[in-house]
Amino acid sequence: MTDIPKPSGKIRWIVCALLFAAVVLSYIDRLVLPTLKPDLQQRYGWTERGYADLAIWFQAGYGIAYVLFGRLIDRIGARAGYAVAVTLWTIGHVAHIFFTSTAGMLIARIPLALGEAGTFPAAIAATNEWFPKKERALAIGIFNAGSNVGAILTPLIVPVIAVTMGWRWAFILTGLLSVVWLAAWLGFYRRPREKKSLSAQELAWIETDPVEEQRPVKWTALFRLRQTWAYMLGRFLIDPVWWTFLFWLPDFFNKQYGVKMLDFGPPLVAVYLLADVGSVAGGWASSRFMGRGWSVNRARKSAMFLAALCAVPIAFATHAPNMWVAVGLIGLACAGHQGFSANLYALPGDVFPRWMAGSVIGLGGLAGAIGGMMMAKFAGTILENIGSYGPIFAVASCAYLVALCAIHLVIPRYQVVTTAGIGRVEGA
Repeated sequence: MTDIPKPSGKIRWIVCALLFAAVVLSYIDRLVLPTLKPDLQQRYGWTERGYADLAIWFQAGYGIAYVLFGRLIDRIGARAGYAVAVTLWTIGHVAHIFFTSTAGMLIARIPLALGEAGTFPAAIAATNEWFPKKERALAIGIFNAGSNVGAILTPLIVPVIAVTMGWRWAFILTGLLSVVWLAAWLGFYRRPREKKSLSAQELAWIETDPVEEQRPVKWTALFRLRQTWAYMLGRFLIDPVWWTFLFWLPDFFNKQYGVKMLDFGPPLVAVYLLADVGSVAGGWASSRFMGRGWSVNRARKSAMFLAALCAVPIAFATHAPNMWVAVGLIGLACAGHQGFSANLYALPGDVFPRWMAGSVIGLGGLAGAIGGMMMAKFAGTILENIGSYGPIFAVASCAYLVALCAIHLVIPRYQVVTTAGIGRVEGA
């Protein structure tokens, strides 16, 4: 790797800020319905199984579209791909205002899922374009923290809008924010070599890692690679836990501690602030380890191990003596998830050529969605029949250690896939 001094230019971090804002908005839009769920459930007579079906079909659409967007973004790039994604999810998001039943909400939830599936493939593709490997996990950790900021803002603004203006306005006003972001994205984002304001020094830093010539790749070639399966297994095991937090945390606080819609803010803000810290810390940790001369393999897996340990105590959350102890345990687990995922999301960029990463990310998203569908079915059944979150949190507590073990068994060390014969690899 060429020894190039770190540049003073910050254009790449403006790109990261735009990616962060997009993730914030995507999470606000997907969390409006879960935040309103206790109120709408009481008002319109929703069942737990009906709500679980919403989660299942959202994840089904999300997983399928994740694969398609991964492939699409490999072909048309991050700029156009993100524009398509935001347009589609905004249409679906605003369409929620036309329905009151869970079956009707599903009609709007599908285009929302299809569009939001493009969020992370596009963001990671943009990160691969704008950041060298040594900064990539940190950049991913930063924009991934947008999910927590979105989760923090949603319970602060949505209940106020719903109470003062009606629940439909919560969808309309938040949808308008995505339109503003889309205009900013199309106006600012270009590939590094197409960005006239980018200095030669910053461009050289961005291109520190060699860029291989793009060539088509077949699905069969991807499935022959251990790296693909490692990434898919990791996503299959950890994504369901995060989806459970997103879909059911407001309901948990409502059922366990009697928290009403206008009071969701403090516990959820605390949970996702901790998650934000974990997201940035997880990306920073592996970057720091690599700065000390550790291999990519050792740095990423060490950071994932530390993050996995943070999730273990959530097994005791339902037995917490009070709400704030439960908030601390759940927040620690969310921090662990985000730290773990910041490093797992970096895997495609670490070991695959940039032009293949989107397809691999898409397959990982599909695997995560399949796991999420299974977890949603499990959660709906448990809550309908037992009414306790204990078994759900028990699964969450061990998911990350199991995921790390699975990843390590499949790829004991990170290996870089070369374009000269997809089957050939070099040590990383």
